[in-house]
Amino acid sequence: MKNMRLADILLSEAEVDSLVVQGWVRTKRESKEFVFLEINDGSCLKNLQVIVDAATVGFEHMDRIGTGAAVSLTGALVESPGQGQKWELKARELRVLGEADATYPLQKKRHTDEYLRTIAHLRPRTNKYGALNRIRAELSYGVHQFFREQGFFNVHAPIITGSDCEGAGEMFQVTTLDLSNVPKKNGKADFDQDFFGKEASLTVSGQLAAENLACALGRVYTFGPTFRAENSNTPKHAAEFWMIEPEMAFADLSDNMDLGENCIKWLITHLMDNCRDDLELFGNFVDKGLFATLENILAKPFIRLPYAEAVTILKSATKTFEFPVDFGTDLQTEHERYLTEDHFKQPVIVFDYPKEIKAFYMRLNDDGKTVGAMDVLVPRIGELIGGSAREERLDVLERRIEELGLPKEDYWWYLDLRRFGSVPHAGFGMGFERLLMLVTGIANIRDVIPFPRTPRHLEF
Repeated sequence: MKNMRLADILLSEAEVDSLVVQGWVRTKRESKEFVFLEINDGSCLKNLQVIVDAATVGFEHMDRIGTGAAVSLTGALVESPGQGQKWELKARELRVLGEADATYPLQKKRHTDEYLRTIAHLRPRTNKYGALNRIRAELSYGVHQFFREQGFFNVHAPIITGSDCEGAGEMFQVTTLDLSNVPKKNGKADFDQDFFGKEASLTVSGQLAAENLACALGRVYTFGPTFRAENSNTPKHAAEFWMIEPEMAFADLSDNMDLGENCIKWLITHLMDNCRDDLELFGNFVDKGLFATLENILAKPFIRLPYAEAVTILKSATKTFEFPVDFGTDLQTEHERYLTEDHFKQPVIVFDYPKEIKAFYMRLNDDGKTVGAMDVLVPRIGELIGGSAREERLDVLERRIEELGLPKEDYWWYLDLRRFGSVPHAGFGMGFERLLMLVTGIANIRDVIPFPRTPRHLEF
């Protein structure tokens, strides 16, 4: 007989004479005549109750079974007289696939997130993290479905790069040089002897490569890992994370804002339609206001607010901020949350930022002071999307690179896009983990990625 997933078994419309269930034991309760096992195989949030009695083949192995053990059970699916469950399995045969001794760390109690991070290899077996990983999988599928429906092509940007997309310099270096005996030239490391013959790093963004492909295919997106060697321990930052990065040719900042808003709303709707049980766990136990937050995001068009107006609102606020705000300063999370949670009480798209606080590739506005940048801010998270219209004018882009002191030769191919059939184009980056934080109510990025990479943490 074929093993069936619990997610399918629990949707059964009739009793089944014989089937095989395989999974891990969540709980074990013993009475005089029966043993009750709660089994979960990871396919859904709910468990299946299994009744095992002395007539069950393999009953003599029951003392080997504790919480966490892996078992295979053959039996009949019958209606359950118990409340809260439609079906239960009356076992005829029991096999122990893998024992779990008394040191198994996930006993029947609530564990703190901090503790579960120390056993990240086991935390997906808890209700919370099992649900989180199923939501993550469905959200990933939804990303591809959304962009496919919008006519975008999925492209793959390189992970090893020779350029710093953001110009921030916070990159992980990639090298094959012997670090105990680094070859030197003029007192510095001689990267001419390295694998690529030059300095190489892990990418901070797939954007520049996506722009190349957008200028050939029209609409593209990348969805992959990115890396930042930023020594930050905030709840929103990790050294390795996933980014959704669409790029559109023949598009402006308004088109970009439309795409970002539509993408967020589509993905939230997709999850609410396909992951209701798992989302309800987070609504019940993590954030009581989760569904109200998500429904509010879907209810109305996002506010579109020029940066200068955002600064005016923040400066006139009665709330005291830790970081003072003035024209020319970047908005901090506390400012972003004030705009979305206190002032407007809904998502806000802030646009037209001062050029001094934004990247070189963002399109310079006619005022010569601001660029066509946009940040989509949402409640609880702050910035979820950062994007812009890209500077398509060769002379302006070259001037911006020079102003920021970046090596123009590193971007020769990027400049070629402006030499050969340049077009207005735009795109953005959305942090996948931040999106997961939004839709689950989880407050720390370390808890929405299976194996978090943060300063001084490289376990698992």
